[in-house]
Amino acid sequence: MVKFEQVKGFLFDLDGVIANTSAYHAKAWHQLADELGVTWTEDLGNQLKGVGRMDSLNLILKYGGKENDYTEDEKVKYAAEKNDNYLKLLDTLDKSEILPGMEDFIKEISDQHYLISLASSSKNSPLVLEKLGLAQYFDEKVDPATLKHGKPDPEIYTRAAEVLKLKPEECIGLEDASAGVKSINGSGAISVGIGDPKVLSEADINFNNTSEVTLQNIAKAMDKKKVLDR
Repeated sequence: MVKFEQVKGFLFDLDGVIANTSAYHAKAWHQLADELGVTWTEDLGNQLKGVGRMDSLNLILKYGGKENDYTEDEKVKYAAEKNDNYLKLLDTLDKSEILPGMEDFIKEISDQHYLISLASSSKNSPLVLEKLGLAQYFDEKVDPATLKHGKPDPEIYTRAAEVLKLKPEECIGLEDASAGVKSINGSGAISVGIGDPKVLSEADINFNNTSEVTLQNIAKAMDKKKVLDR
């Protein structure tokens, strides 16, 4: 792991890290699962965190034993339907959905002249950032439509560093999902897992919730990690 002083950029997931939009995704997928006759469970919802749209649909179908019941064209139609449901839910989104401490943290790293990019699997992430009033802090955003592989593949975080003209090793990625942490680690960036440390055990650094995420706390955690790794 590099020293904290060598970090030049931050790479953000969106849902469950910056804002509560993961709940909007879950509700829209729940609606579609009901339509497809797949029983919705908390376990299924957790599997979809940080996963792209088509991959999420395939996970739902597999979960319900229906992975061979639909053509690719039908799957595309259902994925679009889910997105329409999600966009309707987003009509009510505003700054109140920003998770505790995250607006202050994003402003803090911007003021300290760190580069910031978005590494969200959601194609609606630019719209979400606008509604949250945070778009101006992001120097770059990865377009998920240009990616060949979804999380946990490292492609999205590798790209998130590249668009900032940085090496992944010079960046810190923030995630709330196991697939996302694996993606960060695979890219070579430093991974910050936000949530249950047992679920996110592969993260380089763990915080229980977003309110703990500050530059000072990250620096302390990195120093502690380097001591333990000696």
